[in-house]
Amino acid sequence: MGSYSILIGLSLAVILSYLFDVVARATKVPSVLMLLLSGIALRQAADYFDFTLGIPKVILEIFGIIGLIMIVLEGALDLKISRDKAPLIRRSFLAAALMLVVQAVVIALILHFWLHVNFQSCLINAIPLAVISSAIAIPSVASLQGEKQEFIVYESTFSDILGIMFFNFALQENFAQGASVFTFGRDVVAVLVVAVLSTAALAFLLDRIRLHVKFFLILAFLILLYSVAKKLHLSSLVLVLAFGLAVNNADQFLKGRLGRWFRPERLAEEVHQLRSITAESAFLIRTFFFLLFGFSITLSGLLSPQLLLQGVLIVAALTAIRYVYLRYIARTDLIPELFIAPKGLITVLLFYSIPQKHLIGEVSENILFIVILLTGVLMMAGLLLSKEQPEIGEY
Repeated sequence: MGSYSILIGLSLAVILSYLFDVVARATKVPSVLMLLLSGIALRQAADYFDFTLGIPKVILEIFGIIGLIMIVLEGALDLKISRDKAPLIRRSFLAAALMLVVQAVVIALILHFWLHVNFQSCLINAIPLAVISSAIAIPSVASLQGEKQEFIVYESTFSDILGIMFFNFALQENFAQGASVFTFGRDVVAVLVVAVLSTAALAFLLDRIRLHVKFFLILAFLILLYSVAKKLHLSSLVLVLAFGLAVNNADQFLKGRLGRWFRPERLAEEVHQLRSITAESAFLIRTFFFLLFGFSITLSGLLSPQLLLQGVLIVAALTAIRYVYLRYIARTDLIPELFIAPKGLITVLLFYSIPQKHLIGEVSENILFIVILLTGVLMMAGLLLSKEQPEIGEY
């Protein structure tokens, strides 16, 4: 394939993704689903014409990691912190934490009794299926207003972060022992310290750099810090969230002596441009990740009745647990919150991070795709129902 043919293909992919976003706003069909289905269609066309394109798993992982960073940063740059937001943040954090743990444990028990595999391996495979994907949820709720939108943005972001932390905890050799709790606590303290220091350093650079090219330098430092923290088995997504929240709420944090080192009014100007660049980058990375992931799926592997049954049972269990929490514990609205818990980029990334010794043959990429597809359809239904609902007050 020639260079110009590749450029034509890449350009068409970006144009197609933009059109999908336009269609998604009008129809509430998530653009991610359309990208996945387009990837599958391209795979079928490639197979028909005997065209082979091998996609190394590492390419998907790189796109996924950068996409996750950009999407979480984009979401954080849209959130304002104030005292009146504290109850909302607590509710979203509690919802993300409780549902993540309960859903992961329930799916792990299903896998344990169904497949007779040790519980630790089952839990490691279950956690990716329980994490809400902010990469899908955040762009999809742009049409919602007020606390409903903010709740979903906070919940999905917290779910990503807590999911990575829970995943790292489950991977420990001394899992379910007292020492593992100590190790986990130590890592949490470490990542919080690194988050504060790295946020201060990046905010200082954003405020002081005068060169024309600086935003991608900041993003490069952010990706570097994320990757180094990840190599140290820290929940590095906290760094991204902390940086985005800090620079977007500089007036809340930079008071007193800190105002001498940082200028909130100057940061506010820079954040506007950073937000625009981050959104454009997130769109681009998300486009290629989901197209490539769809292309990596074989349609014949999706037509197994047993595979479909497993996917339906997993999604049914996830939805039932979410219903119980929202209805009887949080006592909040069900529409659209019940339906907006999509799986996606973070699910794939965590699945690819599972060590070989913990892989379960029956839990494959095809299962991931079925769960991603079904939760995407549920999210579409929730957004459509929300559109038909009359406007209601805060919950």
